[in-house]
Amino acid sequence: MPENGNSRLKIGGGIAAVVAIGVVAAGIATRAGSEQRLASWTAEQAVPNVTVIHATPAAASDALRLPANLQALNSAPIYARTTGYVRRWLVDLGDPVRRGQVLAILDAPDVDQQLAAARADLQTARANQALAETTATRWSTMLAKDAVSKQETDEKQGDLAAKSAVTNAARANVARLQALTGFTRLVAPFDGVVTSRSTEIGALVVSGNASSTPLFTVSDVSRIRAYVKVPQAYSGQIHPGMEVSLALPEYAGRTFTATLTRTAGAVDPGSGTVLVELQAPNGDRALKPGSYAQASFPLHGAGSTVTLPPSALVIGTKGTQVAVIGPDGKALLRTVTIGNDQGKVVEITAGLSANDRVIDNPPDSLQTGDAVKVLPNAGK
Repeated sequence: MPENGNSRLKIGGGIAAVVAIGVVAAGIATRAGSEQRLASWTAEQAVPNVTVIHATPAAASDALRLPANLQALNSAPIYARTTGYVRRWLVDLGDPVRRGQVLAILDAPDVDQQLAAARADLQTARANQALAETTATRWSTMLAKDAVSKQETDEKQGDLAAKSAVTNAARANVARLQALTGFTRLVAPFDGVVTSRSTEIGALVVSGNASSTPLFTVSDVSRIRAYVKVPQAYSGQIHPGMEVSLALPEYAGRTFTATLTRTAGAVDPGSGTVLVELQAPNGDRALKPGSYAQASFPLHGAGSTVTLPPSALVIGTKGTQVAVIGPDGKALLRTVTIGNDQGKVVEITAGLSANDRVIDNPPDSLQTGDAVKVLPNAGK
């Protein structure tokens, strides 16, 4: 009996050990399966969900519309060339003026006193010169009779030359002050219109002050210049002599005809545009310097031009890019060239086609080669 009892105990212990090992193995297997599912779920969640759109071919258009900045044909700020006080001003804002017309008159008492002193110095210099000339002539005559030495005669001639130089300097000083006195009358440099006045009677004006405000601004508005930045993609179609239409918000339904007069002939690397100048006649002064206008060029977009919403663009250190789905189904960042910004959509003139699958609102962290998950029914 004891031996049979020990055998039963050994068998029961073995069974218990096997059961325990099975329980532990089952727990380990369950935990490993859970960890594997968690890793798979985490990896799946790390793949961003994206919405795919297609670029739209640019619609044919009979004009390229771009913002324009209007400026006067000529514009000159009028500063005082001499220090003084404003005695009177003769023109005001909006007044037409002719070339040489007096705009204002200044009182310059300091300059007047300096001119009087300079004239007195000139008279003194002339008197000294006349005496030196008489003396030099007399000594030259005596030298011919051997009454004086050659050295003394040369000294008298040198004194005459010095006195003549002093006279010339005094004469130049008088001329300079007379010119400054003439600057007390401010005149218009050309025919035009007074577009600013910033002076009053009795106001002190100081010449040579770089920070001073011009007393008047005269602008020639008989013709108006308009400066436009044309995208590089269209620069090959523009040329001098081309007619361009201008539209202003204050004249609804009215257009103004301008002529393209010159182009910079170079692309600005910062904006990728070419600066061009237009000129338009302005007989009725409807076009005002400083105004905003819209210029319509008779150009057509390039055949490969497509449009995208701005939300699809990625702006970074590498320029403007878009994220597309590559052949392997992963993200691919591609650099593109921007054409005309139409507000709701932006023209892409290079780097993209209508067949590309473009990611809309791409994540900021998206890089080339990243896996993405395209949402269903979002695009093909």
